[in-house]
Amino acid sequence: MGAASGRGALVAALLGAALGSVRAEPSLHTLSEVLFCQPDTPSLGLSVAFDSEQLFSFDVPSSQWLPQLPDGPAWPAGTEQPQELQHDTTLCRKLHNVLTKIATELPMPEAKGIPVADVFLQQPLQLGYPNTLVCMVGNIFPPAITISWQRDGVPVTDGVTQLTYIPMEDLSFMRFSYLAVTPHSGDIYSCIVTRERDNISVVAYWVPQDPIPSDTLAMAVCGAVTALGVLLALLGLGLLLSARRRSMWGQRGQWGHRPRTH
Repeated sequence: MGAASGRGALVAALLGAALGSVRAEPSLHTLSEVLFCQPDTPSLGLSVAFDSEQLFSFDVPSSQWLPQLPDGPAWPAGTEQPQELQHDTTLCRKLHNVLTKIATELPMPEAKGIPVADVFLQQPLQLGYPNTLVCMVGNIFPPAITISWQRDGVPVTDGVTQLTYIPMEDLSFMRFSYLAVTPHSGDIYSCIVTRERDNISVVAYWVPQDPIPSDTLAMAVCGAVTALGVLLALLGLGLLLSARRRSMWGQRGQWGHRPRTH
């Protein structure tokens, strides 16, 4: 009853914040809670999402709820306390043991997904200014990968922020990793995704491209427009001269072929 009432309070709080003072017919919202257990690390995971946006995750080692974003709101006090999750986690582990035994006795293929990584900047590129690289890893299954960073082939650990696994609608997972950087020309950053169970690694690279200064770009555009205008003017002048020449030759032809009268 405690967990159920806690979920009800959380639903009411989230719906109240989302709908606010809107008096029209409310739209449908979904509050989902995903619990997984596995033999890999992490052995247990729990997350809460609202309309496919992850809000909180439960950190098992510290036994506390954590917001998905560092500056996000705290978990509602008195809602689904860690001791209330004991029944769900125990049931998950028992179910996992039963399914593992069945899969061992029967020739069942193991479901796996090859991670797909993409690296991009959080803010527009300005060489020499602080920024943040984002490594977005999708198609994760099972949720057991490690994400590491390198700069010019050298491992980087300072300024790294790892987020928890985000469950997706297709039963796969997504994960984000952030790296604080100050990009310079010639840097080569790499995000390395490793699944240690079968020793698979996926690498995504990011190289800063020299941005074109705005004044240089404006001058280039003005120059191109001016050149195009001159070209069109010359083309128009050429067509005008050609038309006048044709007209003059036509008149001369008429004068040269006038019939003679006797």
